[in-house]
Amino acid sequence: MPRLALYALVVCLLSVAAAVVSFAQGSWLGIVWVLLAGLSSNMTLYYARRAKAAKALKAAQAAHAGAAVPGQPRGTSTTR
Repeated sequence: MPRLALYALVVCLLSVAAAVVSFAQGSWLGIVWVLLAGLSSNMTLYYARRAKAAKALKAAQAAHAGAAVPGQPRGTSTTR
């Protein structure tokens, strides 16, 4: 998991804990913590999916670079 996704996950977990404590004490400030938790969870998903897509693109490009020329059997050269 990328570093930014881990940071956002930590912020999400801490803000959820802060929201629980805040609501337990009877404070309405917990609403702000809940909103921050929602934002940071979305950021976590975004950065994780972005890294996964970049990894898949890199793998596809590597596989495409080693692909044979269409119409030619593998292991044969196109030059003579």
